[in-house]
Amino acid sequence: MQKNIGKILKVPLRNLWKKEDKDFTKWMEENIDYLNDILDFEISIESSEENVGPFRVDLYGEDGFGRKVIIENQLEKSDHDHLGKLLTYLINLEAKIAIWISSDPVEEHSAVIDWLNEVAPDDMLFYLIKIEAIEIEGQSMAAPLFTIVKGPTAEAKQLGSERKEFAQRHIVRKQFWEQLLERSKNKTKLFSNISPSMDHWLSTGIGKSGIALSYLITNKYAGCDLYFSRGRNKADDENVNKIWFDELYKNKDRIEKEFGAPLDWQRLNDKWASRIACHYQGLTLQDEKNWPMIQDKLIETAIRMEKVFAPFIKQLE
Repeated sequence: MQKNIGKILKVPLRNLWKKEDKDFTKWMEENIDYLNDILDFEISIESSEENVGPFRVDLYGEDGFGRKVIIENQLEKSDHDHLGKLLTYLINLEAKIAIWISSDPVEEHSAVIDWLNEVAPDDMLFYLIKIEAIEIEGQSMAAPLFTIVKGPTAEAKQLGSERKEFAQRHIVRKQFWEQLLERSKNKTKLFSNISPSMDHWLSTGIGKSGIALSYLITNKYAGCDLYFSRGRNKADDENVNKIWFDELYKNKDRIEKEFGAPLDWQRLNDKWASRIACHYQGLTLQDEKNWPMIQDKLIETAIRMEKVFAPFIKQLE
C-alpha cells in the first residue's frame, strides 16, 4: 500500500516552547534522547539550571564514559553572551563536553567552535547544534530536528596538535636564543644589540648592508651563515649578491685556512641570494641537555667567521 507523501513545513520554535528556560530546557531534560540520536555518545541529564557562581547552566550531565557534559540552550541567533556562558560553565564545572544549541548559529561562532576543537586538549569536545521544528503538511504533530553544525573531528584535533607543537617549538627556540645571548656577553660584542626571537635564525650585521651573519638552530643541525640578500636595484646591471660572493670565493683557500675548517659555499644560482655556511649536523634544538655546548660552539664559530670575513667584506665595492 502506497503511503501518502506530505510536504515538510517549518514550525516556529516559540509555537512549541514559549520560554527558553522553563519550556525548552525542561523539555530537553525529559527528552534528551532526541539529542543523543545525532551524537556518538549517550548523555544522561543530572540537573537543570545548575548554579555556577551567579550563573545557571541550562543542562548538566554525564556521558557513558563519565565525562561531564554541559548544554547551553538558545532559541535565537547565537550571540557572544551565550558563548561566554558556555566557556564559563565548562571551566567552573570542569566539564569535558560543551554543547551549544541555537536556532540560528552564525558563521563567526561556528569558526570559534572549530578553533576551540583545534586548540583544546584532546579530551575536551565542543559542539554547535542547530535546533529546528518541523511538521508534515496536514498533520497536527510537530517534531524537533537537531543538526550538528560544528563538532570535533580527528582532522581538527590533528591540526590543533600540529599547531600546538609548532607554537611550542617557537617558545623553545626563544629560550635557546636567550641562553645563547647571555652566554655570549663576556665573549663578543656580536649580537649584543639583538633580541632573542622565535625563528630558527638570529642575525646581525657584519659591516656591509645586505650581508648578515646568522646563528641557526633546527631539528637537524646548528651553525652559522653569511647570508647575502642585498635587494634588487634597477640601476644594477648584475646581481650584487653574486658579485660579492664571487669576490669572496676568489679567496676561498685563504679564508678557509684562516677559519680553520672547510666552509659550504652556496652561490644559489637559482635564487637572488647567496650563502656561505658552517653547519654542524646532529647538533639540534631537541638536544636540550647539550644546549650549553651547542651555544658555545655557535658563539665560537661566529667569532671566527667575523674575524676572518670582516676584512674581505670591507673591501667589497
